[in-house]
Amino acid sequence: MKLIIINGPNLNLLGKREPELYGSKTFEDFFSQLQFKFREVQLEYFQSNIEGELIDKLQEVGFSYDGIILN
Repeated sequence: MKLIIINGPNLNLLGKREPELYGSKTFEDFFSQLQFKFREVQLEYFQSNIEGELIDKLQEVGFSYDGIILN
């Protein structure tokens, strides 16, 4: 199975912005845990603060993945 997680604006700040509210774990930390837990799944991710780039990525991956998680 092949999945991609597409993260939108400001998710690159996880672990940095307001850690007392959001925690200190970065998305890369979270992603590493997902890869370890779901070893049988090919996981990838993409993040952009630019909405047009998110749409471009959706169209680029299109139907070549079994699933897309848009966060």
